[in-house]
Amino acid sequence: MNKKPTKAFKADMNLPKLIEQFGTEEKCRAYLATLRWPNGIACPRCQSDSISTLVERTVYDCNTCRHQFSATSGTIFHDTHLSLAKWFQAIYLMTESKKGMSALQIKRTLDIAYQTAWHLCHRIRFAMRDINAEMLRGIVEVDETYVGGKTRYMGHGYKGNKAIAIGAIQRGGKIRLQVITHATKAVLHKFIADNTAPDTEAIYTDELPAYWGIEDADTRHESVCHSAEEWVRGDVHTNGIENVWSLLKRSIIGSYHRVSIKHLDAYLDELEHRFNNRKNEYIFRDTLTKLVNAAKLPYQELVKKAA
Repeated sequence: MNKKPTKAFKADMNLPKLIEQFGTEEKCRAYLATLRWPNGIACPRCQSDSISTLVERTVYDCNTCRHQFSATSGTIFHDTHLSLAKWFQAIYLMTESKKGMSALQIKRTLDIAYQTAWHLCHRIRFAMRDINAEMLRGIVEVDETYVGGKTRYMGHGYKGNKAIAIGAIQRGGKIRLQVITHATKAVLHKFIADNTAPDTEAIYTDELPAYWGIEDADTRHESVCHSAEEWVRGDVHTNGIENVWSLLKRSIIGSYHRVSIKHLDAYLDELEHRFNNRKNEYIFRDTLTKLVNAAKLPYQELVKKAA
């Protein structure tokens, strides 16, 4: 029996369409208002839907409490000195680039200062976080990786300069990624418990002893022994999550060139968002929706984290 050909994935947004639809500040603000208030504009202070529009200032006035606000008030776009058109272009570039896009490339592409591009990229990553993530279920692969460059004269196995990331992928589904301090049994088991449903069918890992004991009455645990050159045994393998780590490391080498360990969690949030929406033709719209509903991230908070 011949299988039906798989429908080719085609994103709803492309660069010419983006420039045509959102080339002006007015068009961008109108679209943000639609995403923020899909059921009609409402006052963010008292929730009243009795609103007047001050056209000359692109501001809304609440007829109930007299609060004035705009489509960007209290959002991640609030008080931005960068045009919304360039915001939209940066969001498009970051969501459509499989291996991500560096702040330096955003700087060159949008013709903005590097500091502006760096802050812009991190605010977008901040909003990409999946705060209310669904639990993974079915067959789940779990693996950890070390991220960081080489250190001279320290030997091949030195990991003192590296960060540890742990990841899980549901077969045919989504991923969950997180930076951890140590790959201990307590830390790994907590990550698995926090991200997999109690009735998960199976968890596949490598032979690391810290994974032992994660099985229960509803969930079996199987592993492959990489040290013995065992990569696949039947359907037991961790190739899916290892492919994610490969994508992360290609992004670092090919796009970012280097990543601050202090901001690694933000880069993992970006990768997770992009991977989990890999078949979402409306990824640009849905990412914008996240941004317009996300709290703002002041520059002072960002640099304080980096200090």
